[in-house]
Amino acid sequence: MKGLLLLATLLTTAVLFGAAGPTPATYVDHDKVMKGGSLVTDPAYTVTVNSRNMAGQVEVHEKETDIFYVMEGEATFVTGGTMIGGKVSRAGQMLGTDIQGGETHHLTKGDVVVIPAGTPHWFKQVPQAVKYFTVKSIKP
Repeated sequence: MKGLLLLATLLTTAVLFGAAGPTPATYVDHDKVMKGGSLVTDPAYTVTVNSRNMAGQVEVHEKETDIFYVMEGEATFVTGGTMIGGKVSRAGQMLGTDIQGGETHHLTKGDVVVIPAGTPHWFKQVPQAVKYFTVKSIKP
């Protein structure tokens, strides 16, 4: 319950900092959240539920702050340091092969991690599977 309260606070903060004026509330029912995928898309933020069962690539987002809330599973996640082998994959994003000098975190159910724009991050190991709620706060 404490983790959900923290997640709600983070989402509210992301929306408030990204919103230019009052916007209508968005409701997403439990079934859609549990199914996963894209839940909300706005110019200032996005909300998704993601799953992965293997390591990913190192990412750096120029204008997107990622907020992850782990719903199920576990993963070894690395933040910070220097991206190795980085190449532009789309406007405002680079993908790489490794991180040198980053901080390693063992993520489990209920954990929250906030990755500011410009910070390298990487799902380095996923032993079985991890399901996580993502809020991307997008700088203009």
